[in-house]
Amino acid sequence: MTVSDQVYNARIVSSVAATVISLACGTNYVYSAWAPQFSDKLLLSATESNLIGLAGNLGMYSMGVPVGMFVDSKGPRPAVIVGSILLGLGYYPLHQAYDAGHGSVPWMCFVSYLTGLGGCMAFAAAVKTSALNWPHHRGTATAFPLAAFGLSAFFFSLIGSIFFPGSPSKFLMLLAYGTFGLTLSGFFFLRVLPPHSPYHAVPDAEPGMADSRELRRTASQESKARASRGNPSEPGMSSNTIENTTITNKTQEATGKDDGAHSIRDTQSPTPVPDSDRKGIATTTTRAVEAEEAASGNQDGADETSSLLSQSTLSSSLPGEVLVQSSVDMDRSHRVDIRGMNLLMNLEFWQLFTIMGILSGIGLMTINNIGNDVTALWKHYDDSIDDKTLVLRQQLHVSILSIGSFSGRLLSGVGSDFLVKVLKSSRVWCLVIASGIFSIAQICALNMENPHLLGFVSGFSGLGYGFLFGVYPSIVAESFGIHGLSQNWGFMTLSPVISSNVFNLFYGTVYDAHSIKDRDGVSSCTEGLQCYRAAYAVTLCACGLGLIVTLWVIRHQWKARLAESAGKNRARE
Repeated sequence: MTVSDQVYNARIVSSVAATVISLACGTNYVYSAWAPQFSDKLLLSATESNLIGLAGNLGMYSMGVPVGMFVDSKGPRPAVIVGSILLGLGYYPLHQAYDAGHGSVPWMCFVSYLTGLGGCMAFAAAVKTSALNWPHHRGTATAFPLAAFGLSAFFFSLIGSIFFPGSPSKFLMLLAYGTFGLTLSGFFFLRVLPPHSPYHAVPDAEPGMADSRELRRTASQESKARASRGNPSEPGMSSNTIENTTITNKTQEATGKDDGAHSIRDTQSPTPVPDSDRKGIATTTTRAVEAEEAASGNQDGADETSSLLSQSTLSSSLPGEVLVQSSVDMDRSHRVDIRGMNLLMNLEFWQLFTIMGILSGIGLMTINNIGNDVTALWKHYDDSIDDKTLVLRQQLHVSILSIGSFSGRLLSGVGSDFLVKVLKSSRVWCLVIASGIFSIAQICALNMENPHLLGFVSGFSGLGYGFLFGVYPSIVAESFGIHGLSQNWGFMTLSPVISSNVFNLFYGTVYDAHSIKDRDGVSSCTEGLQCYRAAYAVTLCACGLGLIVTLWVIRHQWKARLAESAGKNRARE
């Protein structure tokens, strides 16, 4: 087996590990499977129950920026370890509170927050690893951990319904041990691998290229120094050496003086680098190169052996000089690096931030409250239904939501690659599809009084939510650059914190307004569809707003890319 085959196999194993880790990170979406019974036993109102669920969402989304910076700076693996511990520490106290039959709402909100934060850390690491390991197929590669994240609720509710039917206590224990175990097992196989070795023979020059200059990559002094002492850096970490992968005229002049990152030579009759020398170089600098290559996302062999010229040399004064860009430079996600304050000053960021907030808030309202929808419709439809049957019905709809989310994430990830590579269209069209699917879900929720048809609400809500989150990391990477993906994604996921709070608390207010308390203080609503209908009327209007903003983004991107393309053409001329 060749070295490239070994790296390819290791990359596959790492992707499987990222998928397994993601399977444990989406358990906040199984909240509806145990929340109604949890609320009944602890005598919580619908609003208090929503606060506990919102705390989990808050943990998942509010810390996205520092978690992203942590993953970018320390690498993915430390985030997985911390995430696994937080998941276990979050769910186990909830299991104890249910067994005890009482608990402080602020304390339960805090431990619920830990479950969200733990899932956020491990999931960010899984997505970053997948994006770095497969630069040519980023949409497809990230679709698998994203889809597994969406399938998490189905996975755990299926196990719970088989082994612990009608037992919220044991189900919470399953969540505590299961999430910890899955993330910890995935940690041992999660690695960031360089897409391809940068050391290749420099090809012969094409006829008529006598005046051109080709570049042969060698190890920089900094890389040699790191290699000599053993670079302890975690693969996938951000590094200042990323800047060295783009060669400018000034760098070319400097390297002639101090043996920098690249050497320049005439290529009238180039001589390939001997295999023995190349292996020697690669051996001494392997660890340093891994971090640099994983961050920069270098492409395949043909790209690496092409002439590499900076954008500053696009207008050449030398007759006959041929201008060639590597595919790394031609891939926008590698050319652009917008983060920090520059991100906050970018109009496209706020457009995407708004879309994420509107659509994710709509989806999270149904995800967190599908259990209440089930309870309201079934108690109105059949007042003799027992609690065990009700729990199974709730778990069924959580599973439908989860499968819908899984399908949406997978379809949008692969579909977005098809849009870009085959149809030459924007990935943002997937968000138009998501808006349409959400609209159908809201219309179903406003009109379906038969609980047997509630599957349309949960199914379309899950599918729309999956379409939204399946494509969004690729959109963020394409718009603002791959190198700051984790922290930029962290900024983007702050938007659901705002919108989910608004929509969920509004739902809780509407539901409580139609609820009555019995002698034991247990709150319930038996009015069927009227228990929550007003909440879905608001979210349907929000779908229309989300669709309008999405179409605005597509037009804005089209005009911006058109201007960028025109600028490149003028530079070539």
